[in-house]
Amino acid sequence: MHPILHWARGRLLPAALTAAGVTLVGAGLLTYGTQPQLAAPIPSPPASTAPSASPTLLPFPTPEPSAATSASPAVARVATRVVVPALRIDLPVVRPPNDPNHFPYCNVAEYVPTLSQPGQKGTTYLYGHARDGMFLPLLLQSRIDNGSAMLGMLVQVYTSDDRVYLYEITRVLRHQSELYTRPAEQVVLQTSEGPRKGVPGYTGLVMMVVANPISSGPADHAAANPTARPVTCQ
Repeated sequence: MHPILHWARGRLLPAALTAAGVTLVGAGLLTYGTQPQLAAPIPSPPASTAPSASPTLLPFPTPEPSAATSASPAVARVATRVVVPALRIDLPVVRPPNDPNHFPYCNVAEYVPTLSQPGQKGTTYLYGHARDGMFLPLLLQSRIDNGSAMLGMLVQVYTSDDRVYLYEITRVLRHQSELYTRPAEQVVLQTSEGPRKGVPGYTGLVMMVVANPISSGPADHAAANPTARPVTCQ
């Protein structure tokens, strides 16, 4: 088992993008039986903080203990729950701790703290294990006709201020090694692809779906703030 995180050098993306049960930097794949898990590649901050005019691939971010949350209401809103009804995905979403030894949690998804949150311009980036009860359906669907059946599926992201944001999946990206982000509002759900046939060990490749915003509205407080019970993956 390799270390879970390295700290990023830059200021643009200092938050943790960790993969549940698998380290993100120099990671080795951890599996339960035959279940693959989330993985992510070596972080390296971008050379420029200026957003591009079109979708770009950026290195995965890593956390910085000094990263502080802005006092503005927009930043105070965070993702708390993600639902993909067609795939029966329904998970609480939590912030990863600012801990270089953090082993990503099971039973929840996590978000990248220094990227955007729902309702803001930019990318809300959520990631979780490819396991039963988590993001495994994303991985399984991606293996069938490159995930074409997921196009048009709806994604609901609830937030801490009792709102729900509705998105439509427009892209399925496979065999990725970098974070996908853009200036316009979107949500990305990521999970690992696990070991590939004929290639022993961890590959560092992930798959993700990209979803564009449709609408938003108020949500019941209990629905928007489920009790998260993260556990340390074994």
